[in-house]
Amino acid sequence: MDDATPSYVLAFDTANEVIAIGLGRLDAAARSIELVAGVEVEARRASNTQLVPRIDELCARAGVAREKIACVCVGRGPGSFTGVRIALATAKGIASALEVGLVGVSSLDAVAWGAWKAAERGELLVVADAMRREVYPVEYRLDDEGAVRLTADRVVKAAEFAEELGGSAGDGSAAASEWFIAGDGLRKYAELFSGVGTVLSEKLWTPTGAGLLLALQAAWRAGECDPFDAERHDPGLLLPVYTRLSDAEENERQRLARVDGSLAGKRGSRHVTMNDTAIANARANGEGIAYKPLDARHVAEVAALEAAVMGTDAWNEALVADELGRADRVWWAAYAADPKMPLSAEAPLVGYAGGWVVDGDLQILKVGVDPAWRRHGIARVLLARVADDARNLGARTSSLEVRAGNAGAQALYAALGYEALGRRPRYYSDGEDALIMQGPLPTITLAAVPNGAVADARPGHVSGPGATEVAPYGVDASDDDVAGEPRRGGACAALGCESDGVTVRRPLILAIESSCDETAAAIIDGGEVLRSDVVATQVDFHARFGGVVPEIASRKHIEAICGVCDEALDVAAASLGRSHLRWRDLDAVAVTYAPGLVGALVVGVAFAKGAAWGADIPFIVVNHLEGHLYANKIGLEDFAPPAVVSLVSGGNTLLVHMADWGDYRVLGATIDDAVGEAFDKVAKALGLGYPGGPVVSKFAAGGDPDAIPFPRAMLHSGDLRFSLSGLKTAVVTYINNERAAGRELNVPDICASFTAAVVDVQVAKARTALRETGAPTFCLGGGVAANPTLRAAYEQMCAEEGVRLVMPPLASCGDNAGMIAEVALDRYRAGAFSPLSTDALAHGDLEVPY
Repeated sequence: MDDATPSYVLAFDTANEVIAIGLGRLDAAARSIELVAGVEVEARRASNTQLVPRIDELCARAGVAREKIACVCVGRGPGSFTGVRIALATAKGIASALEVGLVGVSSLDAVAWGAWKAAERGELLVVADAMRREVYPVEYRLDDEGAVRLTADRVVKAAEFAEELGGSAGDGSAAASEWFIAGDGLRKYAELFSGVGTVLSEKLWTPTGAGLLLALQAAWRAGECDPFDAERHDPGLLLPVYTRLSDAEENERQRLARVDGSLAGKRGSRHVTMNDTAIANARANGEGIAYKPLDARHVAEVAALEAAVMGTDAWNEALVADELGRADRVWWAAYAADPKMPLSAEAPLVGYAGGWVVDGDLQILKVGVDPAWRRHGIARVLLARVADDARNLGARTSSLEVRAGNAGAQALYAALGYEALGRRPRYYSDGEDALIMQGPLPTITLAAVPNGAVADARPGHVSGPGATEVAPYGVDASDDDVAGEPRRGGACAALGCESDGVTVRRPLILAIESSCDETAAAIIDGGEVLRSDVVATQVDFHARFGGVVPEIASRKHIEAICGVCDEALDVAAASLGRSHLRWRDLDAVAVTYAPGLVGALVVGVAFAKGAAWGADIPFIVVNHLEGHLYANKIGLEDFAPPAVVSLVSGGNTLLVHMADWGDYRVLGATIDDAVGEAFDKVAKALGLGYPGGPVVSKFAAGGDPDAIPFPRAMLHSGDLRFSLSGLKTAVVTYINNERAAGRELNVPDICASFTAAVVDVQVAKARTALRETGAPTFCLGGGVAANPTLRAAYEQMCAEEGVRLVMPPLASCGDNAGMIAEVALDRYRAGAFSPLSTDALAHGDLEVPY
């Protein structure tokens, strides 16, 4: 291997309060890794500010240039959810920019290998802190050959696990006195485990750079990875190790397992809360299919479909019902529904799938689809949903039994990575043998589409190794084509070297937006031309909860961010007449850093910093609210301040005076709920689904805005502040009173009257702001700016006041990266670059320069 060939691996982990980084020299012939430099630093909840600077410092000290890095290795957890995502997002950014593979190793394996390197030998127990009085326990055997994992990842209450250890001596495990114990869980639970073995030195409780490299070396020698194979280790395919669903999903599962069919449950009341109606919030896709976790109300339908497609192997109703309340089971269902209406209790069940998570494997128990609904991709999506939940419960592989005579299904599984492990004679009730097959879990990836375009009607793509629908007996294996997204890569000419391309005006900047439930990326050039503007929405994953679930949003950003940025690069390349566009062809990377959901922002910020470091280009941060102001430039190049802006979205409602670009004064803001939040809550109370704005607007178009006298909060307050909480409460109270009286709800009138109450206040205060400031222009920003009633009202008001009205295109009203790119271009020209120690912030004052 010559000196010009990349020959180093960069490894790091932030799964707990310690940042661990290692640099290793790769020896392809021996499949070995020599530790060149390593460092472990207490992070103290500052991993996102310290990680990239520490990586840069270590590489400089070791004399290893970026171009010499052939692979990135990252600790995938389990551990602190935020810590794991910081490491993984950073690693994805670095690997993407360097165009090298990204390999994940277990953070707990890294602890075990660190103990092995310290010459510890025997039975090791790693107990990592899982919060909520829980731990991640894994057992290992350390011998002269290395560290051998004995148990799979799981999460358990610390006290319960300590009791479990007390009775383990007779089951083949080490006796209590023979255990060596490590893990950061000891910082909280040392007393629980002090009597079951020898506690190792505290410096061995967390991952080390050397431990990460040894874990990677072991996987390399076992054939599980190849640090030199970038195609095999696409950064977009690597996911964190989770061992539980989000709190919202866990609570939902418990609720659905005991639902009795009435909105108000067993309270004996007609009063219905917004959580009661959440079960109706799932929306059908363009093909008329809605996907939801299976609930107890539809057990009889599952049993009936079982009898139709599974024959004598069908489960009865009692067996299906028994599955739903189990913590290690995952069940999803598909319903035929009107895409324009909420999912009703009468919507027929057309498919179902279930699996059992045991010892890190998802065992597919059932997949059934109504024959009349075949070839709609139902089985594929159901299995992907089951696998997605199973992955969050710690599953790493999937297995199933398929009839020995079903050659088509076997060939499909084999082509997609499933391998036949053996045969079970006479497994099926009619005496036919079953083949046992095992493969990787399919992955749901969010579809990245040009901003404003309509995504595929199906909820995401099933991609990655093993991406398929599983079709055991009763399901046609040819139900769907195999979906997959090839990795963008390979050598390409440097930007500007191709004779058939468009002349590029510098700078060329890629911007990322991840403040809420959209993962977006855009590329802008120095001529203020958006060369790409791509978005992947998570609406389908949040709809059944009636609003955004922060934990789910953060998880989905990790899954989507590589694909979205790759798509933005490819679309921009096509716009420029190039076959490829690389990270190193860019002049800067920009990202939304505030305000928003911190867990979501962290992913974008960490990824962008990693990419900026990998490509060795400047890093720029953008205030999300300023992005919405700049969105008015999209489609109207001559727009410029001074102006008054009404910024109305799911998280913000405020009036802003723009004296100039970068010179903003907030004239008034909401003191409680935002406008978009109020729309979502009213839609949820009516069972209309999420997001609430579009569906409420649709019903409002057919209603009477004067039918119900809802309050106009703070209309005469004498200032420019807003309040939406009281209006929302008034609407929900009206809904409950109508139900209590036994009257059918007039949904169009409710929506129209609610919308009118919102619009009246917004327009009145906007009129006052224009008169007070004397601004010649009024413009909008935020997702609610797409509301047709609000836009029409502003048109009338501006005509009456004699001011110019500027409104962003509908596609640029919601969260998008194009608006972030517009801000970033101005910041680039001003030299407003940020250090790689910058962190994400939940709040960002629009009036304060940054």
